[in-house]
Amino acid sequence: MFKKFSSLVLTCMLCLSFTAAPSHASDNNLIIATATTGGTYYPVGVAIGTLVSIKLAKADKITATAINSAGSGENVQMLKNKEADLAILQALFGLNAYKGEGPYKGKAFKEFRSITMLWENVEHFPLLNKYVKKGDISDLKGLDKKFSIGKRGSGTEGSGRTLLKLMGVDVNKDLVLEFLGYTPSAQAMMDGRIAGANIPAGPPAAAITQLYAQLGSDDVTVLGFTDDQLAEIQKAYPIWNRYIIPAGTYPSQKEDIKTIAQPNFLACRADLPDEVVYKITKTIYENLPFLNNIHKATKAMSLERATAGLPAPLHPGAEKFYREVGVIK
Repeated sequence: MFKKFSSLVLTCMLCLSFTAAPSHASDNNLIIATATTGGTYYPVGVAIGTLVSIKLAKADKITATAINSAGSGENVQMLKNKEADLAILQALFGLNAYKGEGPYKGKAFKEFRSITMLWENVEHFPLLNKYVKKGDISDLKGLDKKFSIGKRGSGTEGSGRTLLKLMGVDVNKDLVLEFLGYTPSAQAMMDGRIAGANIPAGPPAAAITQLYAQLGSDDVTVLGFTDDQLAEIQKAYPIWNRYIIPAGTYPSQKEDIKTIAQPNFLACRADLPDEVVYKITKTIYENLPFLNNIHKATKAMSLERATAGLPAPLHPGAEKFYREVGVIK
């Protein structure tokens, strides 16, 4: 039933998703900020927006439209400017923004709240095999080739710079930086214009699927992280954990990829009405099969994990729902 339902709405999802953000979002006609189209934020955001609109438009006059963006960094700013009502954020960006750390040092932004944990943002660092030595992230040290770190100001760029610095990679000396979105990064690798890219996303990421389908495992490798490298990262940022991408997740991928991941979560403006956020949260968790059929990454979502590791306080509307279903007491 849900599979048929999700197939029927795929075309209208595309129509809903290309609307430009107004100068100020409203409390009932909601804007969801996502990221570039080749990753996971965008299709999941579109799915959530479609679901909310289908279920809540008629009776509650609540609709939601997903828009693409540069990712977490821009999304935080859009929440701050009230250009978006909801946003998908990396835990790293949410934590830094709320605490006033990292790029937000001395300028904490606390006017946003958490709705739910979504899925894990899995680190994909694809590299053309002619530059692969060990097959782990240390291969980027001294690469001295063009490398896409992500769009300027994006969560992709921010998390990539954070991780690579912890791994002893000086992005300004070891790499010749390009600032491309996910799909353009994959295309540039296929064309031989860049050596590698930073593409964090929930598997299967469309851009990585495209890379493996076109180049194959003989020509491209997603770099792994050793246990020692993960331990070093966790000393500074315990939000990252081990993640195994099973063989066969991508075309011609013959072996497991031993990488790492951090959580993504759905955030919203702190001043959104409690009842609006309550109904959105309830709608999401009463219709998880719909989201699961749109993107496999959402299969990581469950009520049991909904409030785990959130970097900002729950919105009262979401809290009300979680209390009703016994997730929190």
